[in-house]
Formats: sequence, C-alpha cells, structure tokens
Amino acid sequence: MFNLDLILRDLKVALRSLAHTKGLAITVILTLALGIGANAAIFSVVRGVLLRPLVNRDENRLIYIRQSAPGIGVENAAFSVPEIQDMQSRVKTISEFGDFSTIGFSVIGLGEPREIRGGVVDGSYFDVMGLHPVLGRLLDARDDGPNAAGAVVLTYRFWTTALDSDPSMLGKTIKLDTGDPGGARSATIVGVLEPSVPYPAETEIIANVVTSPHHLSATMVTGRVHRMTELFGRLAPGTTLEQARAELNTAYGSMVSQHPEAYPHGENFQISAVRLRDQITSRAKTVLLVLLASSVLVFVIACSNAANLILARTVRREGELSIRAALGASTSSLRRTLLIDSLLLCGAGATLGVLIARPMVAILARYASRFSIRALDLTVDSSMLWVGALLAVVAAVLLAFVPRLPSADGSSGMNLSSGGVRITGSTGRRLRVFAVTQIAACFMLLAGAGMLLKTLLALQTVHTGFDTHNVLAINVPVVSYGRTSDQILDFYKETIRQVSTLPGVDRVAVGTAVPWRDKGIFGPGFQFTAQGHVRANGEEDPHAQFRTISPGFFAALGVPIIEGRDFNELDRKDSEKVVIISQSVAIKMFPNTDALNQHIMWTDPVMKFIDVSPEPRRIVGISADVDDDNVVPGATLTVYHPLDQEIGGGRLFVHTHNDPYTLVTPITRIIRDLSVDQPVEKAATLDDVRAEVLTPDRLNALVFGGFAAVALAIAVIGVAGVLVFSVSGRTREFGIRLALGAQPRNLLTSVIAQGALMAAVGIVAGAAFGYLLARMANSYVVDMRMPDAIPVAASAAVLLAAAVVASVLPAARAARIDVMDALRSE
Repeated sequence: MFNLDLILRDLKVALRSLAHTKGLAITVILTLALGIGANAAIFSVVRGVLLRPLVNRDENRLIYIRQSAPGIGVENAAFSVPEIQDMQSRVKTISEFGDFSTIGFSVIGLGEPREIRGGVVDGSYFDVMGLHPVLGRLLDARDDGPNAAGAVVLTYRFWTTALDSDPSMLGKTIKLDTGDPGGARSATIVGVLEPSVPYPAETEIIANVVTSPHHLSATMVTGRVHRMTELFGRLAPGTTLEQARAELNTAYGSMVSQHPEAYPHGENFQISAVRLRDQITSRAKTVLLVLLASSVLVFVIACSNAANLILARTVRREGELSIRAALGASTSSLRRTLLIDSLLLCGAGATLGVLIARPMVAILARYASRFSIRALDLTVDSSMLWVGALLAVVAAVLLAFVPRLPSADGSSGMNLSSGGVRITGSTGRRLRVFAVTQIAACFMLLAGAGMLLKTLLALQTVHTGFDTHNVLAINVPVVSYGRTSDQILDFYKETIRQVSTLPGVDRVAVGTAVPWRDKGIFGPGFQFTAQGHVRANGEEDPHAQFRTISPGFFAALGVPIIEGRDFNELDRKDSEKVVIISQSVAIKMFPNTDALNQHIMWTDPVMKFIDVSPEPRRIVGISADVDDDNVVPGATLTVYHPLDQEIGGGRLFVHTHNDPYTLVTPITRIIRDLSVDQPVEKAATLDDVRAEVLTPDRLNALVFGGFAAVALAIAVIGVAGVLVFSVSGRTREFGIRLALGAQPRNLLTSVIAQGALMAAVGIVAGAAFGYLLARMANSYVVDMRMPDAIPVAASAAVLLAAAVVASVLPAARAARIDVMDALRSE
C-alpha cells in the first residue's frame, strides 16, 4: 500500500546518506547524465528526421516512383515525358502524377547575379504534393502551356535566408537563364512555399515549364530516352502501395516490350515505388539508427558503471542494512530504500542530462543535416523530457535491484559484526560482470569509430590525380541572354586571357565540371564506339563521360598528357573534329593498336537532344585518367572536346603559386567588367572542395569517435572502481600474504592482471556480441560493414592499455599495504 509518510522518511534518509558520500553521488549523477543526455538528444534528432509527419496533405498517399538501370550502375535514371505520359494513361491505382526536373538557373534581378538550383514543374505539381503557400499563390493550371507567362515560387528557406523574408519580393520580375540557346526568360515571383522538405533536390525556386526553353523543345517532349524528370504520385483512395507497385510493373513491362530500343537489355531497366517519407529519410535512416544504437551502448555503459558504484556503496552499508533487517525491516522496505536512493541519483542525472541534451541536439542536427535537410528545422520539444524521465526510471529500477539484501537471520552473508568491507563471492562476480559489460560495449564503439577513422584517413591521403592545393575553381555558368554561341565562346576566351595576366597566375582554363562538387553531371555518361571496334554478341556500346575543355586544362589541373598533344587555337568550330581521350578509353577501345589518330563516334541517342553530332572525331591526345566524380579515383572512360567545337564550359580553373583566395576579388572584377550580369560563385581550391565532399565522413568519425571516447572514459573509471573496491575488501588477505613472505611486486602484478583479464573478457564478449548484432542488422541495413582487422586490433590494444593504466593506482595501493594495519583491519 502506498504510504506517503514512509516515502518521505526514506527520502530524508536517502538525502542524508548521499550527503555523506558526495563523491560517489556526483560520479553516478555525471555518468548517468552523459548516458541519458546522449539518448535524449539523439532520440530528438531521430524523431525529428525519421518520425515527424510531413506537412504534405495526406502524406501516406504520396509515393515516389523511380526508374533505375542497375546494369550500368544508375540508381536513378529519371523519366522522360513520353514515359510519364504512358504511366498517366495506363496506371489507375495512382490518381495523380506530379513531375519535377532539377536544373541550374542563373538569376538576374535578385541583387547580385547568382547561380541557383531550381525545379521546373507543371501546374498540377503542388496540388499533387499537397502543399500550400505562406505568401501569394502556388503554380496551377494557368501557368501551363508554351504561351503562359513565366512564374516562379520561392522556397521558404531561400526566402527567409537569402531574401530576409522580404514580402515585397511578391510580384517582382526576374530573368532566368539555363544556358540554353533559347536565351533567358522573364518570370514573375507569384508566391512563397510553406516550410517543407525540398525533394528531390534542395532548390531555391520552383518555376513553370515555360521558363526552361529546353523543356519546350520537341526533343524534350518526344524523346523517350531524354530522361531528366523525377516522378511522384498520389495513391487513389482505398489503394495500397502494393497494388500500385503491381500495376506500375505491369504497365512498365508493356512499355519495355513496345519500345525495346529505349531499354537495352544489358542496362536492366527497372521501376520501383516507395512512400515519399521513406524516400526522403532513406539517406539519413542508416546513420541515425547506428547513432541511436551507439547512444544505447553509452547508456548501457553508464548504467553498468553506476551499478558498480551503487553495489559498492551497498556493501559499505552492510551494517546499517543488517541492523534494520534484524530490527524487523522487511525486504520490500529495504528495497524501497534502495529504490528511492536510485531515483534521487537518476532523477538528478536525468535533469542534468536533459540540460546537456539541448546543446547536443543543435550539434547533432547540424551533423544530421548532411544526410537529411529535415534536420535543419529541428526544435527541442517535450519529447526529450519524457525520454529523459523514462530513462531515469529504467535506470533507477535496474540500480535498485542490483544489490543483494540482508535477511533478519543473517543467512545472506551480511552480518552485524562486519567491521570493515567484506566482499562475498556473488558481489565480486556482479562487480566484474558490470565492468566486463562496460568494456564490451566500449569495444564495439571503439571498433566502429576506428573503422570510420581509418576510412577517413584513407580518403584524405589517396592520390586524386589533380594538383588540389594550387588550383582555384570558380563557377562561371553559361549565360545565353542576349548572346550568340560565338559571343559566349569569346567571353570565356577573354576571361582566360585577362585572368592569365594577374600576378601569381600560372595557367587558366575552362572546363565542364569541378571535380567532386559537380559529381554525376552527366550521370553514367553517353554511349560511344570507336573506329574498328567490334562488339561481342549481346554487348552494348560502352559509356564515357563527356567533357568540354579549353586548351591548357590538363596543365592547369596538373594532369599529364601521356601521348599526343593538347588542344590549341587551331581546333576551331570550322576545322576537323578532334578529341582527347583518357587512358582507359585507349586501353578498352584500342587494345592492340595505337589510339592516336584513330576515330571515335558518339552513338548514344541522347546526343541528338543536346546538339552533339555522331560524326567521327580524330584522337589527338591521350591523358591520364581523371575521375572527377569519386574522391577515391578509379579507371574512368572520358572523352574531352575542345571548347570551340562543343560549347560547354561554365567552370573556371586558375593555377597559381600564391594564395589562391587572394585572386577571387580581381577575377570577379574582370568577369563583371566583361559581363555585368554574369554570376561568379563558389570560389574554392580543389583541396577545400574535396574537404567539403569529405565532411560527412569527417563528421561520422568525429561523432562516433566522441561517443567512443566518452565510453572509454566511463569504462576506465569502472575498471578502476572495481579494482579499488576489490583491494579495499581484500586488505586483510593482502596483509596475510605479505606477512607470509609475498613480495609487493607480486601483489602489484596480480591486481594489474585482474584488470587486464576483465578487459580481455570484455573484448571477447564485445567482439562476439558485435558480430551477432551486425549480422542481425544486415537484414535491415543493406550497406552495413564490419570493421576490418586494423580497427579491431587497435581498439583491443587501446582497451587493454586503458585497463592496465586503470589498474596501476589500485595495484600500487595493494603493494603499499602495511601488514600490521591490515591484520588489525577487522
């Protein structure tokens, strides 16, 4: 029966008791605060990113439809307009379709000319997605068709961060330039979108189709292989996702049968559909769940450490508890006393943990935003308090039932005459079990963090094939407004000429893509063939990356030309078509002959949509492979075209022997003098571009390394605490051994060996449990990796060394025991 007076009395006793053991109380509170705070913070992030509802109307009916081609390694091939039209006419389980194309716009009219990422949609998109405006209106049917006026909706984040939430933006006319020959289009800002998850890309604006000349072209409307549009759908009422998938697969199979030329067998085209929320969170799900598992391990370590300290304190209270039992106190009364002790400690730990969790949420949200944009909008809510309270209660109950209670007849092993600390066999085993548990959990965290650190170091030290330190890369996108193709070409040539005259500049060139930052600019590349190349039966033409560069590109980036020559001023539009190929192209297409002066031809049907002719092109040079997609480079098929012959560019590369960033201002001034409306963006050295790309890996290593460091510190304290308590309980034994002739160094060695043994058992247990956990997780997480030998061995060595260090102090104390004091200890 609940008795408030008894509770209050036990509470006062607990407060007085803890006041006499301030050091132990503070240690337990801090340990639990770390475990509870980490879990509360991470749960807040997981809830905000993975569990928080979307703002979209009836979000459970929204699906994301994906076309992939795993045969050529393409996870998302997007859709073409004819494919979307086929889906709309054949699939009835999806009541509405919405399409979204991500393109780059140069924007004039919003302050400084800027390059932004935008979406192009039709008038039904926002209705399908179930989104609303916070200002003005969204696009609708009146914005469809080639004769509609250009209209733009600002995303909420762009409006609030870049435009200071200025309501006067509504109704403003801007110019949008995609670099297409059709030139820039004027558009009016008609509204601001409500805060929502920007998917499939983090865009600043969303515009109607008429703003993109390419979307109005016949090739875009009729080309089945011209795929650049993402597809969403809204399930019909009463329809399940499984039914929609079945109908999609049936309709897709019919499309493939009717148009086999658009779906080569070797490319293995497929279609799939998932709920929009699952698609949005897919990239963040794995890392957040692993992070949550890590925080649970920290909580286990914290509770094990606290259990050891509580158990040690209970052993020291044997006399008090035995007296209370002898005077008639029931087991439930004694257990209630311990529970209130634990609740006080855990409540204080939870309170401090929640306070720690608030800044941790901000830090973890910035980390998680690398994997999901939803993390940027996280706020701390009451759920964190509930998680903290729940963990406090769980920890308190666990800690209250750890110690063994005395009985009135003394049969428990505790007695009234205990004048010192006496550790029974069961108590010693419990202490060691908790210490081993801490070490096992710590080992799993250390091994995981070690794997991430090893991966990061490998990525940072790999040879990229570029001169990353002395090369400045700047986005100077093609702006076609009011210019012919010849004028665009002259602009880039004059930019190269004037920038080359700046002090400290060694070489200047124009290219198509900044390494790593513009990853996947042309997807898997385009199909091509070579003079005399014969395909095997059933083999498709290989894919190569398409690049346009100016003379001096290879020298500017420090890439050697292995054979032949670089492009020069004679490689003009009206001269012979020439190319430079990567070494891998030469090996693949000309294995038994010299590739120089041979010819290659583009065969990909997409080429006609981007005005690239299939005529033969003579090979004038062979360069070293340049993998500008991957930080760890691999063999890459790349074909380079001279800037005069295939318009492209958009990226300026400046090689300098001075500080590259001192050139940003004079380069910007030169470009703006040549064209006042030209965006100049994202100036960075290739070193810094690579560092930015590696940020998620660096953050992974930092966050998980932080967890491992906290776990290691708690585990070391736990091992040291067990050994200190063990030594204090064995004082009489050690005194007798010394009296019988044992050497102090023998006692020193035995205590250190005890600590090393606990560490070894913990490492073995951690390795076994970690392996089983990884095997189970592999059923749910596709890209789960096991640490290799180096992180595992290093983690084991660190833990063994830490255990030995933690054992030194109690071992030294055992070796310094005075024989007479030890024999008089009881």
